[in-house]
Amino acid sequence: MLETGPQDASPETLVPPDPHVVVLFGATGDLSKRKLLPGLFHLDRAGHLSDCRVVGTSLESIDTTAFRRMARQACEEFGRGQVSPEEWHAFERRLSYVPGSAGPTGLAEAVSVAEDEIGEPSRLLHYLSVPPKAATGVVRMLGDAGLVERARIVMEKPFGVDLASARELNAEVHKVFAEEQIFRIDHFLGKEAALNILALRFANGLFEPIWSRNFIDHIQIDVPETLSIEGRGGFYDETGAFRDMVVTHLFQVLAFVAMEPPVELAPTAITVEKNKVFRSMKGIRPEDVVLGQYAGYRDEPGVAADSETETFIALKCRIDNWRWSGVPFYLRTGKQMAEGGRIISIAFREPPKSMFPQGSGVGRKGPDHLTFDLDESSRVSLSYYGKRPGPGMFLDKLSMQFSLNELGIAGDTLEAYERLIRDAMGGDHTLFTNAEGIEELWNTSAPLLEDPPEVLTYERGSWGPEEIHELIRPNRWRLPFQRRWRD
Repeated sequence: MLETGPQDASPETLVPPDPHVVVLFGATGDLSKRKLLPGLFHLDRAGHLSDCRVVGTSLESIDTTAFRRMARQACEEFGRGQVSPEEWHAFERRLSYVPGSAGPTGLAEAVSVAEDEIGEPSRLLHYLSVPPKAATGVVRMLGDAGLVERARIVMEKPFGVDLASARELNAEVHKVFAEEQIFRIDHFLGKEAALNILALRFANGLFEPIWSRNFIDHIQIDVPETLSIEGRGGFYDETGAFRDMVVTHLFQVLAFVAMEPPVELAPTAITVEKNKVFRSMKGIRPEDVVLGQYAGYRDEPGVAADSETETFIALKCRIDNWRWSGVPFYLRTGKQMAEGGRIISIAFREPPKSMFPQGSGVGRKGPDHLTFDLDESSRVSLSYYGKRPGPGMFLDKLSMQFSLNELGIAGDTLEAYERLIRDAMGGDHTLFTNAEGIEELWNTSAPLLEDPPEVLTYERGSWGPEEIHELIRPNRWRLPFQRRWRD
């Protein structure tokens, strides 16, 4: 049970950022419809924005009226709660559209009109919801349009495909924008559960002393997906599961789990500690990796008939520093798997000697685990052995669980993209990655990218190739759970 006082301050009551013009590239695309436009609408009606205008742009030759109609449909289909006529009327007047064919001049004019409507000094936030290949072209366009001063730029994953391309992309972006203006987004770090890792680790005397190799046996970060590539064959076949998910998401979550305490809860201090983790990671060895491709992947539209792109990856990595020496980190993600999930599972070392008799149940269900569920309910579970009521000494695996839904304020929280958009507007880099961190991760990945293992076939609806069990032995994958989360 959470104890709070009636006057407890909430981080959601922070002062809204400065007035902004948001330039949304790829405004008619899937991410824009599912997350960005509904997110901006929610931020606006919840009072998290000052005066704001959204200038949408993409390759589609539509007008502002059509864009507003599309945006309303997106907010009604993918947003949270009902869209009332009054709320929508207040929001849609903030929306305008300029086709990409208008070029730098047309875009600059549309932004100027939006700034005039605000009527006071404002900032620019450029959100690049575009394919990675198009990013440098958009960056150059912003430079040509003179839309760099007072601006920040949000860039989607993947940021490069290897160390050389990441360095090249960083160099190109730095020709136009300074590093402090760049926000490389990873929506996993915007989730309440990811932030709760920091709170649980560093705010509690119960957990801080045991967060090391002395008490932790191994750690799993597991993100299986039931979805297929969903019509993204052209993009996915050039990217694969490792570049799409591990470098951009799972390694970032790993850094939150593994980093040293920052000197303060501030963007620079947290970034420094995350980058130390990336520098300490040993190169990913091919023999510590299992790659898979679901049966029928090559029949997907846009996928090469002889494709060797992985839709699944499981790997073991190690952090070569004092805190984590000898503790393996197991990461797994894949498409078309048996269940979807997003968990971080901390397995604690078992007692060195058991005084309990054989048959008591001790050790039968593995070590104690602290488990974070990264979905929007932000659940946390601590499992442990406890005595079964009745005669004799028989032990069962028990658990204590917490869910954000128990507080009755889940509807007041920000979803990941909403939080990250707001942070970018405020210039807060805490949940974003800098150029150094990206390049360190590609450097760690080099051995795997240079000599990848064979890609194995796995059946749709499975948990991946059978070889994953040998990878993690003598431990076991935590998904699927033997015990389900309580509602």
